[in-house]
Amino acid sequence: MHVLIILGIVVLLVVLFYKSTNQYVQPAGTPGPAPAQAMGGNAPPVQIGWVSNGKLFVQGGYGAVQEISSPYAQQAMDRAERSREKNAWKKDTAFGVAAQGNYRDFDRHSDPFLISSALFTGEGKLLYFQADHGMGGLFSYDMASGHEERLLHRQQLQLDDLCLSPSGETIVCTLRARGGVSHIATMRSNGDALRELTGGDTIDSAPTPVPGDESTVIYQSAAIGRDQHGGWAATGHVTLQELNTATGRITPVLEDPRYDFLSPRVAPDGALFFIRRPYEPPQYSAENVVLDTLFFPFRLLRAVFHYLNFFSLMYSRKPLTGASGMPMQADMKDIVLQGKRIDAERALRREASIGGVPSLVPSSWQLVRRTRAGGESVVASNVSSFDMTPNGTIVYSNGRGLFALDAQGRSSLVSQGDLVGAVLVRDAGGA
Repeated sequence: MHVLIILGIVVLLVVLFYKSTNQYVQPAGTPGPAPAQAMGGNAPPVQIGWVSNGKLFVQGGYGAVQEISSPYAQQAMDRAERSREKNAWKKDTAFGVAAQGNYRDFDRHSDPFLISSALFTGEGKLLYFQADHGMGGLFSYDMASGHEERLLHRQQLQLDDLCLSPSGETIVCTLRARGGVSHIATMRSNGDALRELTGGDTIDSAPTPVPGDESTVIYQSAAIGRDQHGGWAATGHVTLQELNTATGRITPVLEDPRYDFLSPRVAPDGALFFIRRPYEPPQYSAENVVLDTLFFPFRLLRAVFHYLNFFSLMYSRKPLTGASGMPMQADMKDIVLQGKRIDAERALRREASIGGVPSLVPSSWQLVRRTRAGGESVVASNVSSFDMTPNGTIVYSNGRGLFALDAQGRSSLVSQGDLVGAVLVRDAGGA
């Protein structure tokens, strides 16, 4: 009987696969509503950028969205494609056997280059890091001419969270290593003298400079818990730490076992901005095993649905319809934002929209302002990432939209993206 029920549900899902919808899934980088539809009046004159699915987009005010295409990445992909076509006939033949007896992988160089972090460095210039399966590079890009300069290029290099020191002479970033650890590192603005400043079995990331102080950096840090075999068991709550880059001294700034504190930024007046979210310690017990067993058939059917949803998007450009009537993208069920796995479909159904844009993160993800005296106030909710200009203008994202905050704390919809990760912003005047 149970088998018949499951087969009946599978047949129903197959029927849904062919059901057409008239709803349009907005692609990454598509501009949002016109200025008249924004909340709280016109947005400040800023230039914004964001990373979405490994791609970089920039937009000036309410202007057109521009995707930044790396000439180096394009040339590398062209070479890989020519190599693949040249050696396609060798695949699955004796000519494709390597010396070790394994088949050569002629497609291994066709992995896309993904951008993980970027920042504005000057008038019309960008700095970004991109990597494929084996090589990572730091590049400078002139948006007007399209000229790209390679500053640093190494095998297995993984950088993130790029930022500039107050003088603009030093780049501070996250240096990721094997085993999931990451540390804070610095280098010259031309990519020379990469130096690791923190260490240990920790996840140190999101460094930010302190205005007017060349040697002080604030960053987020979480300890890694491992089992008796050295495997990854859990991650501790995320704290904020202060690092003196000259002496290496580390001083705690903010720590509370109930919360994660993420993405610190220091305003010109010395106030500290950060994302605060509840810390969720790992929980796994015998009760979880029983529940996993009971819910296995339902999770299997859910997997079948998302499998069909994927093919619906691939071949008809239309998704299957969820229970709420809202179209869901195939990769939107489980995504990772700020190191946390998010049930995006649930969030899109339950979380409040901001300016008509559904939030991918819950309202408990709050953007907080903390004064020098220790007073705290919530600036915005449903915040997945944000950035701040030297003049104090804040642009944040709820995972799908980008919003600018005015002096009264009102949010103005600036643009929309798809799975918005890092946000970067600069004053239109070049500050």
